[in-house]
Amino acid sequence: METLTEPLCDWCSAGWAMVPLRIVLGVIFVHAGYGKLRRGIGGFSLWLGEVGIPLPRVAAPVVAALEVVGGLALVVGLFTSWVAIPLAVSMLVATWVNAVKLRLPFAGNENAQGYELDILILAALLALMIGGAGPISADAILGG
Repeated sequence: METLTEPLCDWCSAGWAMVPLRIVLGVIFVHAGYGKLRRGIGGFSLWLGEVGIPLPRVAAPVVAALEVVGGLALVVGLFTSWVAIPLAVSMLVATWVNAVKLRLPFAGNENAQGYELDILILAALLALMIGGAGPISADAILGG
């Protein structure tokens, strides 16, 4: 490293940066989806209906399954770029609900959560769509 603008190491690359990003995102999604299932999908379905999501009784289990299965796929790095697409769509809807329907503040406070983390997760998913899973992944083993 000759200057502050160069990577910290010669063997490091943007591909390696995808590994911790996708694993952490995967854990976040598995936790979120499992939480919906553990608390009972009915409550999530009712909430989706209250905020105006069409077909909430269909959407709720689909979203929970997407989060669990998609999150597990991210953790192992399987079909990463493709799995990130429906997860990003889900996060777009979550951001829209929080920002437009619920009018939550951008940054959370003691009275309400914010939607800044929704946007951060969306940006991280975009990075995975573009950058892929990284070198330590099922995608790398499969030749992707």
